Amino acid sequence: MTQPLMPKATAVWLIDKTSLTFEQVADFVGMHPLEVQAIADGEVAQGIIGYDPVLNGQLTRQEIARCEADPAFRLQIQSSALPAPKVRGKGARYTPVSKRNDRPDAIAWLIRHHPQLSDATVGKLVGTTKETIAKVRDRTHWNSANIKPRDPVILGLCSQSDLNAALIAAGDRPASAVPLPDAAEDPAA
Repeated sequence: MTQPLMPKATAVWLIDKTSLTFEQVADFVGMHPLEVQAIADGEVAQGIIGYDPVLNGQLTRQEIARCEADPAFRLQIQSSALPAPKVRGKGARYTPVSKRNDRPDAIAWLIRHHPQLSDATVGKLVGTTKETIAKVRDRTHWNSANIKPRDPVILGLCSQSDLNAALIAAGDRPASAVPLPDAAEDPAA
């Protein structure tokens, strides 16, 4: 079942203008009955103006009357003659201007610590192009003298779960599961 537009505003209108039960309203708008009860008590959605589902073609007065007569009935959203909106795919990831200079550092860190990741995967994680990755790898990047490898999770360019998923997809364990060498075993120490 599809949800109505603006569920909380629709719930506010249904609570104010009908005698439907909290369960009926909650089922229609896709909320928990306690959340609907909190709206009715004025604890939640205090500034929200009700959205009339009858006026907007999502319900009919007959459907509301049918459900008011029997609490066991559930509201059915009216089918629309309008075409369904197209679902947008995930587009390019937006990186704030303040973090764009951190990308080469993140690329260098990923190349150093996880060489098994493909350029496409690194590009998706950090939000950059294969050309930039190649320049960082070849040290031909315009700012290569100032690039310091830094963890992209700490920089805020990707989440730890995204990085772990990329590592698993690449056939590696998550970085947190890799044991760190002890200082006693490290010959450089």
